[in-house]
Amino acid sequence: MDHNSKRLEQIRKEINKIDKDILMLLNKRASLSLEVGKIKEQSEDSIFKPFREKDILKELEKNNPGPLPKEHLYSIYREILSSSRSLQRPQKVVYLGPEGTFSYFAALHYFGHSVHYSPKFILEDVFKAVRKKEAALGVIPLENSLQGTVGQSLDMFLKYQIYIQAEIFCKISHSLLSMSNSLSQIEIVYSHPQALQQCSLWLKTRLPRAKVVPVDSTAAGAKMACEDPKTGAIAHPALANNLGLNVLESGIEDLPENWTRFLIIGPDEPPAGNRDKTSLLFTLPDKPGSLARILNLLAMENVNMKKLESRPLRGEKWQYVFFCDVECDLSKDQYTALLEDLRHSCHTLRILGSYPNGPYIDLP
Repeated sequence: MDHNSKRLEQIRKEINKIDKDILMLLNKRASLSLEVGKIKEQSEDSIFKPFREKDILKELEKNNPGPLPKEHLYSIYREILSSSRSLQRPQKVVYLGPEGTFSYFAALHYFGHSVHYSPKFILEDVFKAVRKKEAALGVIPLENSLQGTVGQSLDMFLKYQIYIQAEIFCKISHSLLSMSNSLSQIEIVYSHPQALQQCSLWLKTRLPRAKVVPVDSTAAGAKMACEDPKTGAIAHPALANNLGLNVLESGIEDLPENWTRFLIIGPDEPPAGNRDKTSLLFTLPDKPGSLARILNLLAMENVNMKKLESRPLRGEKWQYVFFCDVECDLSKDQYTALLEDLRHSCHTLRILGSYPNGPYIDLP
C-alpha cells in the first residue's frame, strides 16, 4: 500500500470517529429539544422563534474558524433547527401551492425538511388555515423587486386577524422546462402571469411564435408541460427532476436581480426578541396633511420607513388603507409615546407584527 492509500485509510477512520461524535451530540441536542417542548407545552409558549434562530446562526457564523463555508454551515443548521422544532411539537406549514411553486421552495429553504407542508391553491385559504389554527404558520408572497406588491396579500391582511412572524427574501431564477429536447419544437409556454412577465423579453427573443398561456402557478404550468412535447413551462428547475422534464434553458428572467419577499404569518403575536422591523396597517382622517403628520411623527423619532403603499378600502368609496414597514420594534417601551401619537393621528391603526430582518436566500 502506497503512502497516499495509507493516508486515505487513516482519514476515513478519523471521519468515522468524528461522525460518531457528531451523532452523539445531535442526539444529546435532540433530548434537550424534547425537554424544551415539554416546558413550552405547559406554558403554551411558541415553538417558532425566528429571533432566537437568527441569533444562533449569527453566533455560529462568528465562531466558525473555517474551512466550512458559511453557506454550508447555514444549510446544516437549517435542518438541525427544523428537527428541533419538530421534536418540540410537530408543525404544519401552509403555502401557496401546489408543491413546486416558489412559495414552496421558499418555505423549504427556510424551515427545512422536518416540517409537514400543506399546499393551498388560493391565497385566501393560506390566511384562513392560519387564522383557524389549522396550521401553525403560513408562507405568502408579499412583493417582487421587479413587479411590486402582491395586492391580494395586502387585502387579506385587512380581512384576517393574523400576525407577521418573519420574512424571507428569495432570489428567483426561471428555467424553461419541457418534454422536448429542443426550443424549436415549443409552440406553447405555460406559467404564472408574474413569471411570464418576468421573462417576457426572453420569450419574445427566443420563442417569438410560441403562444403564451397564463396558469394558476409555475408548478401547475410544469405539470401541463408533461402532457405534450410541443409545450414548455417557465418554472423552478427542481421541477424538472420531479416531473421528468428537460431543462432547455436556465436563467431566462429578463433582469438578474429578481427578488421576492415572502412573509411568514401566524395566528398570534410574535414572541419578544431581537425584532428589527414592524409592519402596520392604518387608515387616515379625510383631511389635509393627515399622511404628512404620520411621516413627521416617524421622522421626529428617527424611525426609518422602508415601505409605504396604499390600497383601496373595500366597501368604502375613495377611501384607502396604508401598509407600512418601519425599521424598529414599535413594541419597545421607548416607542410608547410615538405609538400613542400614531393611534391618535390615524382613523384606525393595526400592528401586524414586529420581527427580525429576513435572510436573503438564492434559490438554486
